[in-house]
Amino acid sequence: MSKFEDKVIITAALSGVLATRDQCPHIPYTALEIALEAQRAYDAGAACVHIHARTDEGAPSWELETFRTIKDETRKRCPVILNFSTGTMDDDTSAQETIIRELRPEIAALNMGTMNYAKYSAKRKAFVFDMVFPNTFGKIERMLSAMNDAGVKPELECFDAGHTNSIWPLYDMGKLKKPTQFSFIMGVLGGLPTSIEAMQLQRQTIPPDATWEVIGIGKEQWRLLASSLVLGGNIRVGLEDNFYVSPGVMAGSNGELVEKAVRMVRDQGREVATVEQCRERLPVPGVRARRS
Repeated sequence: MSKFEDKVIITAALSGVLATRDQCPHIPYTALEIALEAQRAYDAGAACVHIHARTDEGAPSWELETFRTIKDETRKRCPVILNFSTGTMDDDTSAQETIIRELRPEIAALNMGTMNYAKYSAKRKAFVFDMVFPNTFGKIERMLSAMNDAGVKPELECFDAGHTNSIWPLYDMGKLKKPTQFSFIMGVLGGLPTSIEAMQLQRQTIPPDATWEVIGIGKEQWRLLASSLVLGGNIRVGLEDNFYVSPGVMAGSNGELVEKAVRMVRDQGREVATVEQCRERLPVPGVRARRS
């Protein structure tokens, strides 16, 4: 079982790739909008931001120069830790590997297994979307090689218990190094149930020196994050995961969601980790950034 840490790392997932402005008008699309949301999240208390790039019209983008602009515009404004997404729905990881090797964010997300990825509407009695999210060990190895070459910390995104339990061959091959960072994604149909028992199982599966966070998707997010705080974990918020700061009240920015997360941390008697404390704990290298 991983040890209890008093200081909580708050990550903000700024946009994702599925949500649109028809669903939430505050989703950032352009590189500058994403950088401004990163600054708002940092100012509110986030030590890390999770980045998906978009076109100016809102479609997913894997253009190297778009990620470069996001990084540069964010660095002009704040020293928040950058975590780049690498998720792709096919087996070709060439664009993602190039971004990691060229831009060297401090952290890159790494999806740890294949799964059914779906959303169901009880009101419509139908699936809103239904797809397979493929992440073979070969794909994982390629991404890990790129991260290791670039000195980038992998954030292991585990949507199910099998994903978490599949890490040992990567340690055995020397491709995954300790201390390791885990994220437990809860609330995606096809993955972990939103129960304390499932969270406990994940927590007990990982190495004792690992760092872990809970990512709650949708309306049950805040309850899941509260449970993570009680159990000693870290938390992720942001418009990628949940639009609402409270039932029926949509957040106006990622910063508003981080502000609520900060209050929750302090209500639990814990403290919010600074960027410097987060860098030391994960660990990731430091950078210098000026504030505009």
